[in-house]
Amino acid sequence: MSGHSKWATIKHKKGAADKARGKLFAKIARQIEVAAKAGGGDIDSNPTLRTAVAKARAARMTNDAIDRAVKRGTGEAGAETYESITYEGYAPGGVALLIDVLTDNRNRTGAEVRSIFTKMGGSMAEPGAVGWQFSRRGVVMVEGVVDEEKLLEAALEAGADDVVDDGGVWRVMTVPSVAYDVKDALEAAGFTVESADTPMVSDNLVPVTSIEDARKILRIMEAIEDNDDVQDVYSNFDIADEVMEAVAG
Repeated sequence: MSGHSKWATIKHKKGAADKARGKLFAKIARQIEVAAKAGGGDIDSNPTLRTAVAKARAARMTNDAIDRAVKRGTGEAGAETYESITYEGYAPGGVALLIDVLTDNRNRTGAEVRSIFTKMGGSMAEPGAVGWQFSRRGVVMVEGVVDEEKLLEAALEAGADDVVDDGGVWRVMTVPSVAYDVKDALEAAGFTVESADTPMVSDNLVPVTSIEDARKILRIMEAIEDNDDVQDVYSNFDIADEVMEAVAG
């Protein structure tokens, strides 16, 4: 297990996912606003908005909240003007971090992100220094005890590329364009979907075998993700399962 899926799993085990649900909704709403402002409020003609709305629905965001975000983006309701920025850097141990931001104040957000790196033992990197290692993928997380063969069959039939056992949680990999279709198909087949997303994933993994290093990496990721302007944090760490269990405990 590595990077984005490992991070999603550790948050789930720590109970942080439910705790942060309100913050997640606020971040997704901002993504919807930006997509609607750039390409209009019709999801049929605006693929970026369609993806953002699918992400919102996968996170169980209400239709009313989605509609309000679309209206803010199209100018039917008051909205801020946000700028999209990607920061790059390294966590302790040389682990790469890719940070997606939507901000109404570039200077403030840049200073806040840089401060987190400085305080927590990481370092900022120049644009392109780590981004080349990542590509966007679809990731659908299925939880519970399942029949692996049935899950694999249902996932492949829905358009998935692969299914991986992440220790009690199953990671279904897809191309980004079909991630939410695969989610819907798996739910229709009776599987419990924990989450669906289209994160940036790296195949250039950095092994982490030290509990202390793992803690430092997860702390800096959590601190960065806690910033209101940060939409997503992606990494290429590969933490050994026994180390992750120790951290989660």
